[in-house]
Amino acid sequence: MAYKKTEQYDEQVTADLAAAYRQTLALLGEDVQREGLEKTPERVAKAMQYLTQGYQQNAIDILNSAKFNEDVSEMVIVKDIELYSLCEHHMLPFVGKAHVAYIPNGYITGLSKIARVVDVFARRLQVQERLTTQILESIDTALNPMGVAVVIEASHFCMMMRGVSKQNSVTTTSAFSGAFTKEPTRSEFLRLIGAKLS
Repeated sequence: MAYKKTEQYDEQVTADLAAAYRQTLALLGEDVQREGLEKTPERVAKAMQYLTQGYQQNAIDILNSAKFNEDVSEMVIVKDIELYSLCEHHMLPFVGKAHVAYIPNGYITGLSKIARVVDVFARRLQVQERLTTQILESIDTALNPMGVAVVIEASHFCMMMRGVSKQNSVTTTSAFSGAFTKEPTRSEFLRLIGAKLS
C-alpha cells in the first residue's frame, strides 16, 4: 500500500482520560461493564484528543510552511470552510463555516493552509468570538498583508440541545483588519462571500 493514514495517541493520556470517562459514566448511573460501554471510555478518550488536537499545532508555522513571495495585491478569499469545534462552556459541538480573506503585501500562502489555520483554532475548546479573532491574528502575523477579514457562521449545540433549545439559530461573528476596516473593501468581501459565482 503506497499510502496509509495512521492516528497516534499518547498512551498515558489515553489511559488517564479513559479512567475519568469510566468514572463519569458510572456517576451518570451507567453500568460500565455492559457490552455496549465496555470500550466507550477509550473511544471517547481518543475522540477528545482528536477534537482538541489544535493545542499541539501552531498556525504561524503552518502558514510559513507554504509562504511564497508574489507580486499580488488583489483579494484572496477562501470561503465555506467547514469547521467543527467544542464550546468551552458545555463541551458541546458548534459547527459551521468560515470565510477568510486577505490582501497580499508581497507574500501569499498555500490555499489549504488557510483551511488548516481554521482547524488549528477550531480543534480546541472555544468560543466563536475568540476563534474568529485568532484566525485573523495568525494570518496578520505570518503574512503581514494589507488586510484580513474573517466571518464565521455557526450553530451551537449548547443552544440547540439544552437551555433555550433554539434549533434554528445561527451565530455570525466577524473580524477585520487593515484595508478591510474601510467600507468599500469590506463591502466587496461581504458581497463575494454571499455570491454564487458558479
